[in-house]
Amino acid sequence: MNRSRSKSGGGGHPRWFVRGDADGLAGLFVDNLLQLLLIAVLCPLVCGLPMELIISRILPAAAISILFGNVFYSWQAWRLAKASGRDDVTALPYGINTVSLIAYIFLIMGPVWRETGNIDLVWQAGIFACLAGGALELAGAFIVDPIRRFFPRAALLATLAGIAITFIAMGFAFQIFASPAVALVPMMLIVLGYATKARLPFGFPVGLAAIVIGALTAWGLRWAGLPSFTPSTEPLAIAWHFPKPDIAGMLSFTTEGGGWKYFSVIFPMALFNVMGSLQSLDSAEAAGDRYETRSSLAANGIGSLVAGILGSPFPTTIYIGHPAWKGMGARIGYSAVNGVLIAILCFTGTATLILRIIPLEATLGILIWIGVVMAAQAFQESPKSHALAVAMGLIPALGAWAFLLIDTTLQATGTTWEVALPKFGSALYIDGVIALNQGFLLSSLLIAAITAFAIDRRLFAASVCAFSAAALSAGGLLHGWELSGGQVVAKFGWMAAGGFAASYAALGLILLLVALVVRRDASVEKIGMSFEFGES
Repeated sequence: MNRSRSKSGGGGHPRWFVRGDADGLAGLFVDNLLQLLLIAVLCPLVCGLPMELIISRILPAAAISILFGNVFYSWQAWRLAKASGRDDVTALPYGINTVSLIAYIFLIMGPVWRETGNIDLVWQAGIFACLAGGALELAGAFIVDPIRRFFPRAALLATLAGIAITFIAMGFAFQIFASPAVALVPMMLIVLGYATKARLPFGFPVGLAAIVIGALTAWGLRWAGLPSFTPSTEPLAIAWHFPKPDIAGMLSFTTEGGGWKYFSVIFPMALFNVMGSLQSLDSAEAAGDRYETRSSLAANGIGSLVAGILGSPFPTTIYIGHPAWKGMGARIGYSAVNGVLIAILCFTGTATLILRIIPLEATLGILIWIGVVMAAQAFQESPKSHALAVAMGLIPALGAWAFLLIDTTLQATGTTWEVALPKFGSALYIDGVIALNQGFLLSSLLIAAITAFAIDRRLFAASVCAFSAAALSAGGLLHGWELSGGQVVAKFGWMAAGGFAASYAALGLILLLVALVVRRDASVEKIGMSFEFGES
């Protein structure tokens, strides 16, 4: 259905605020708030970071990065509205990248905490990842097109889907089903409400309604003598907190912590952030708002750099869902106001107060929704013939998820990998689980790409991906591991994963030879046809 585009009033000066901005603000604020709650809950549990560091250093830095992006994209929308003379322009939604947040916590900061037990090193690892990812995102604004043209969509989406269905959805699904009285109904309301695009009375946001129902249920059960959740016992830290960057300390991880070994996580996440933002711009254009690609992506990368420089390990991104905000009636001002409110929330240290009121379990349905939608999208948005490639791309993520479960179990029982490894035997091919875990984002990308290229008979491209996997395995970025201090750690160096390097190289050689034979046969057939044509 075509949407009419009315002209803006006021002599070419668009209005910053309209009635629909209230609905858009509610949706974006709840989304951003959820990221803050995840940081406040997951960082102490997974990474050992104390709440004092989170409240006084990380959240204020995150607030500045969110405020920067929200203000920029509001200004960008105002400029587009003024240039086009329209009053239906909607600013791009923006905030902390949920997928990167989960990936950095579980795949970088968590392992550093388990290996070292050093809080400073854990924080520095996150900062390094955020800065490196932001730099790659900024560079991606200028080189994204060649990458976008080379890799099949199935390969990019399969890797993202693997993270979504495992590290995002499954872990939190366990938490939800452990607290069904509080969490199950809100989860189903969010999934069903978003899936059916249901509209609540008075336009009340579905996500906010589900969280309110979960919170009221939790407190009701608690008052009835059936405590279903325990409010945060962290001391209230209501005070002004502003970023305190320590560049030298943050960057020390590059030399002291071997930050380069985490590029097998950082690079794919930066690539997906760029591609996801690009898809968001395409979606916004389809909804009627065409924003300049390079400046939009550059601002996204700068936002992540701002976060890292000021002390937040968590990159920012343009959110998928611009058409949804446009459908709510949101226009320009909702984004800037959201940035201001989030900044006030972080600067005053009120995150602990929110955790005293809202049980985290009541909010996790949003993450389940994100996880299943991203997994479904990998199949829906890829060519039908590439479904096999998507499925192949999920295998490394499933292996990494299995590794995380085993590693968590060993830690909980006080057992080291060195003690447990010989006991697995043939009941579980644990060597394969560990190998799949190491650099699984890159192996997922490359395995899915090889499969998709082969399906399309693009054997030269498939061989390039296979040889790339061989090179990465030779250096240890893929599948390289060893035991150190009783724990599984990444192994780097020449032929660190030699067996995999040789196997991928053999696959690349086979693909290349087959491609040459196919091309020769095609040329011979073409010549034969030309002779026949000439004789006739």
